[in-house]
Amino acid sequence: MSDQRNQWALEMSEAELTRLTGDMEAAHRETLPVMRATAGDLVAETRSGGQPSRPADPGRRRFLLGAGGLAAGLALAACSSNDKKSSNAPGGSGSPSGSAAKSSYTGDLKVVALAVALENQAVGAYQAALAAAKAGKLGKVPPAVATFVTTAMAQHADHAKAWNSVLTGAGKPAITNVPLSNQPATLAALGKATDVGAVAKLALQLEDQAAQTYLFATYSVTSAAGIATAASIAPVEAMHAAILNYVLGQYPVPDDFLPTDKAADPALLTV
Repeated sequence: MSDQRNQWALEMSEAELTRLTGDMEAAHRETLPVMRATAGDLVAETRSGGQPSRPADPGRRRFLLGAGGLAAGLALAACSSNDKKSSNAPGGSGSPSGSAAKSSYTGDLKVVALAVALENQAVGAYQAALAAAKAGKLGKVPPAVATFVTTAMAQHADHAKAWNSVLTGAGKPAITNVPLSNQPATLAALGKATDVGAVAKLALQLEDQAAQTYLFATYSVTSAAGIATAASIAPVEAMHAAILNYVLGQYPVPDDFLPTDKAADPALLTV
């Protein structure tokens, strides 16, 4: 019987994936100072105990993501009360947990806590993928894919660290696990993956969810610093998703506007 895991093939050259991963890392490094500065501003806002007013609608602000010919536009369009929000985590619908109403994180800090949880979820997913690859459970893994996974994982960890600094600065506990009601389904789906392609599809769902959640956050939080922090991270998350599309041979046509139908609902939080 043939090994079906060996039937998966990278839908681009390793050289191209390596180049895109390098561009992704360069973009991440460029956003780090802004991300850290705005996170610091958000800490100062929460410590002051003030109620920052929402800045005027900036209109359709676009982030152009350059990755060697790869461009993705993120337009921050106003979210209406009719926008669909779903937590499309792999393997389940992610029904809101009843314990979310008792969350110790409220207001803008609930969105921050959600961001940390999503970043930790992505880190854990990539860690699980690397462990499965090392154990030989995913068949042959191209070195360029492993490099992308390691790089994306480290970037998610940086994002989680920035958001956690906001929580601890506000006197709230840092989130070091994945307190999301859809996490069991996510882990189950990862455990069933038998090749790199399956893992890439699952990772793409998580990356789409993260990018769209940050976009939604720019219109659901009241803090100017919170908006700026989310806006500084969203483009990098979108680059992760765009590259995964290429890995899967799903060559994306750049959209003028990023949707929010896959954004995670804060009700997913179980803390």
